[in-house]
Amino acid sequence: MDAGWQCAVCGTSVPIATPFPWRCPRATADDPDHVLHLVSAEVDPHEPLTAPIDEVNPLHRYASRTAWWSFARANGLTDVDCAELVEQVAGDVRVTPFARSGQLSDQLGCEIWVKDETTNLAGSHKARHLVGILLHLLAAERLGLLDERRPLAIASCGNAAVAAATLAHRVGWPLDVYVPTWMDDAFGRRLDELGARVHRCERRGDDPPGDPAMLRFRDASASGSIPFTVQGPENAACLDTGRTIGWEIAEQAAAAGVRLARAFAQVGGGAFASCLGAGLGTDVRLDTVQAAGCAPLAAAWERAAVLDQPGRYWRQVMRPWPEPHSIADGILDDETYDWLAVMHAMVESGGEPIVAAEADIVRAHELATAAGYAASPTGSAGLAGVLTIADRLRPADVIVVVMTGVART
Repeated sequence: MDAGWQCAVCGTSVPIATPFPWRCPRATADDPDHVLHLVSAEVDPHEPLTAPIDEVNPLHRYASRTAWWSFARANGLTDVDCAELVEQVAGDVRVTPFARSGQLSDQLGCEIWVKDETTNLAGSHKARHLVGILLHLLAAERLGLLDERRPLAIASCGNAAVAAATLAHRVGWPLDVYVPTWMDDAFGRRLDELGARVHRCERRGDDPPGDPAMLRFRDASASGSIPFTVQGPENAACLDTGRTIGWEIAEQAAAAGVRLARAFAQVGGGAFASCLGAGLGTDVRLDTVQAAGCAPLAAAWERAAVLDQPGRYWRQVMRPWPEPHSIADGILDDETYDWLAVMHAMVESGGEPIVAAEADIVRAHELATAAGYAASPTGSAGLAGVLTIADRLRPADVIVVVMTGVART
C-alpha cells in the first residue's frame, strides 16, 4: 500500500487519505515548480501475484499497489467498492502483449522484446495514467467528498486526448480538450463523437513562451477545472496507475524466463518513462529517447549533473526547447515536465538519455511497421534509441521497447 505523497522539490508531505492530491500544497502561481511523487512501500516487481497474468484486468490485479485504491480504502471504501469502480471505468482493460520480436532481434543483432500498447484502451498507454485520476474522483464522489462534477481539462491533440475523451465518455464526465490551431479536423471530429468540448488555442499577444494549448489548460485548471492530464506537475495522480505497464512487463518477463537488461522509453512530457522505470525497478536499466529536433531532457541532464539538488533550480535546468520538430510529433513537448522522476529512474538504474537522429526515428518506424506493429512514429521512437547506440549493445542483452499509439490514417 502506498504511504503517501512527497514533493520532490520542497519535501512537503501529503497523506494518502487526502482527496485530490493533484499538486504540492506549496505550489503557487509565482512558484509553480513543484511535483508530488509517491512514497510507497517496497514492491518487488519480480514477485508474482496469484492470478494468471493473461486472464486479469491489471487495475484489479495491482489494485493494492496503487494510490487511488489506498486513498479509497483509507477513507472507508471496501475492496468490493473499489472493484465496482474499476468495472465502471475500465472493466474491459486487459494485460497487453509482451513477446520477443524475432524479426527485430534478427535485424538489430540483439534480443528485442516488445510491449504492444497499441492493443490498449484507445490505442495507447495514455489511459494507464488517466484512469487512476478518474478512479480517485469516482471514489471521492462515492465517499461524499466531491459535491459536483467540475469539468475535466487536458491539453493534447494526440493519444492522450483520445484516451481522456474515451474514459470521460464512459462515466459521463464533461471534458474540455485544449488543442493547437493546427489540429487535424478529422481528429477533432473523433473527439466530438466522444462528447469532448474542443478548444482551438491561438497565441495571444501577452502569452509567455510555451504551448498556447497548455497555457489555456492551465488557465482552466486555475479557474476550477480538474487537470485530467499526463504531466505530473499538473496532476501527480497520473504517476499512479501508469506504473502498471512496468509491473506487467516484469511479471511477463519472469513468466517467460527471461532476465531484462535494458528498457528504451520514448520521452515527451516524461510521465510514461517515469512510470515505466518505477514499475520495472532499478534492476532494469532505463534509457530514454528523444528526437534530435526536441531533446530538452538530454540538455537538462547535462545541466543537472553539476548540481546537488537540481529540483531546486528547476527553471535553470529544464528550459523550453526552441522550435521542436520531428515526425514523432507526440514527443515534441518543449519541456520534459516529469524530468525529476525520469532522471531519478535513470540515475538509480544506470541509464542515460539518448538523442536519436531524425533518420533513426524514421527507420525505427519503418522497422516496427514491417514487423507488424501498428504504432505511430511517436510510438515506435523508443526503438530509435536502440538504433542510435546499436554498436554499444551486447547481443545477449534482453532489451524492452514499447510500441504505443496506433498510427492515424
